[in-house]
Amino acid sequence: MALLTILTYPDPRLREVGLPVAIVDNSIRSIVDDMAETMYSAPGIGLAATQVGIPLRIFVVDIAAEGEQSDLRVFINPQIVERRGKHMWREGCLSFPDVAEEVKRAQSVRVKALDRDGRAFELDAQDLLAVAIQHETDHLDGVLMIDQVSPFARRRIGRKLATRARPALSG
Repeated sequence: MALLTILTYPDPRLREVGLPVAIVDNSIRSIVDDMAETMYSAPGIGLAATQVGIPLRIFVVDIAAEGEQSDLRVFINPQIVERRGKHMWREGCLSFPDVAEEVKRAQSVRVKALDRDGRAFELDAQDLLAVAIQHETDHLDGVLMIDQVSPFARRRIGRKLATRARPALSG
């Protein structure tokens, strides 16, 4: 397994739409393993292939709390087929380091996907898992957290990222 480089905003590759995976084979499983290792190392609770420059419809999620047993979930070619309820959720994103903003999401979703072995499954998810699935699916569609926030929050994020990108002045 290898750690992958997580792209950060405004890298244009974050806007690429992931392509469907034609067949789940050892090369895809290797990508999944590398993505999981990268997500855990970051640390984060989700990571889409497009965030590491791989334009495929794959993401991994693990919402287990600190000290709980890992619950890695793999989604290949995911499709959200139902959204229910609405709520605001404070989200962060590995592609927007040190940024967290309120985003309106469905409270629960039903998703269809393939697992790490290429087996089809369907999952009903609520709360944090539903938010993570929606967030990572957005990444696969080239939609970023900054697109989901208010114009005021968008400007605040832009200023924060611009400040971080400036080189420090030496005295």
